[in-house]
Amino acid sequence: MLQNDGRLPYKDIAKSLRVSEGTIRNRVQRMREAGVLKIVALVDPMAIKYQADAMLGIKVASTHTPRKVAERLSEFNEVVYVLWVSGNFDLLVEVVCDSTKRFQQFLERQCYASPDIDQFEIMAGIEMFKNQFLLKRQVQ
Repeated sequence: MLQNDGRLPYKDIAKSLRVSEGTIRNRVQRMREAGVLKIVALVDPMAIKYQADAMLGIKVASTHTPRKVAERLSEFNEVVYVLWVSGNFDLLVEVVCDSTKRFQQFLERQCYASPDIDQFEIMAGIEMFKNQFLLKRQVQ
């Protein structure tokens, strides 16, 4: 219920689940303390119509590690998602920019000109069918 509306009052959740409001408050608090629940506001890039939004499939150069490339790319505001994967690519990286020019500049500076990236493929979205934001606890 909180995933659909992070501001849903505990009393509404309690009523729906037929438990006390205190039970809900305690459960939410325990989940937050355990790091399995984080209530935040997220901006959907598709909803605010960025001019450039694409997934990059990245193959890391053999002299580098996926972790190091992921850490480097994660530093940029344009990068909103980085996942180390198995299969044809080492990393999946989502990049959003307010203009196609800025997207081009990001690609030129951070992908084409980077010795830690061997190859990459740009996958631009055509139509969104589902976009469910799930946050994972950030391990530092």
